[in-house]
Amino acid sequence: MFDDRTDAGERLAAELESRGLEADIVLGIPRGALPVARPVADALDADLDVVVSRKMGAPGNPELAIGAVASDGSVWYNDDLLERLGVSEDYLEEIREEEAENAAEKADRYRPRDRSGLADLEGKRAVVVDDGVATGATATACLRQVQDSGAEYVALAVPVGSPRGVADLEREADEVIALETPESFRAVGQFYREFGQVTDEEAMAYLDR
Repeated sequence: MFDDRTDAGERLAAELESRGLEADIVLGIPRGALPVARPVADALDADLDVVVSRKMGAPGNPELAIGAVASDGSVWYNDDLLERLGVSEDYLEEIREEEAENAAEKADRYRPRDRSGLADLEGKRAVVVDDGVATGATATACLRQVQDSGAEYVALAVPVGSPRGVADLEREADEVIALETPESFRAVGQFYREFGQVTDEEAMAYLDR
């Protein structure tokens, strides 16, 4: 159990330091990951930036994730769910384009006015951080964007994750570090004493430090 996201970030940072992990850049998934990612970036003496993806909702049920797409269009589909629901190719392309645009707009809100798009990751060691993993949909799309950007090494670091979500993500990253993978996992928030919403302003403040 973590007190809050900052506590989770400090404990995650300590674990990564103990492993001797080295990174050029830490990428938080806004908004909830930024309080976790800040202590990690500080401990690893790495730059802090964001990588953004958006969930793609099912037809008539936007809360049901049929996939996720990153700001550059990198996408992950839940193939089993797509087959079961019979989702059309036209709908998939429409929702992918819409949510990729939304993700790009969100990413640009967090970045300096003189820079859009993901930082130059060519040949760099990158650590993607989230406050927790349930299905792993949004993290998968983010990891694919980072991999496609030419990073030499890509890790995912989270305080807590579902065993299945973490196992699936191990296929997407060079390394996945999760402090806790409880069998009783129902939702990320159950492992935090305080798990309130993080506003855009609060999230951006962590980037400005």
